[in-house]
Amino acid sequence: MSDDFFMDRVFRAFDKDTDGYLSQEEWVSGLSVFLRGTLDEKIKFCFFIYDLNSDGQISREEMFQMLKNTMVKQPTEEDPDEGIKDLVEMMFKRMDQGHQKVTLDEYKATVTKERLLIEAFGPCLPQRKCVEQFCENVFS
Repeated sequence: MSDDFFMDRVFRAFDKDTDGYLSQEEWVSGLSVFLRGTLDEKIKFCFFIYDLNSDGQISREEMFQMLKNTMVKQPTEEDPDEGIKDLVEMMFKRMDQGHQKVTLDEYKATVTKERLLIEAFGPCLPQRKCVEQFCENVFS
């Protein structure tokens, strides 16, 4: 999670009272999801990260922006935005149930079936190895 875009979103997810600061309770609560969260907690956390305008749904534009921020740019003659648009359409076909935006329930149903899709729009959870190292250093 070295990308500033996603780090800002993670901070906002931790900052429950939106005061621009993390209280001890907010920090511990956020770490709890990171380190020991259930699949349901992680799904809700990721959905919050991806719902850029906080309207409870993920639109094609939000999906496009997230994927654009996470894709590695390759020097080619093709327009990279076209490939991203194709990915967005593929994800919508998999997740959306017909109303042109992905709801939490739709995201949850898709991720529950295919757990690898939990971070389909960009990394927002720590890698397992990092969690294990953190826990070993802090709790040992």
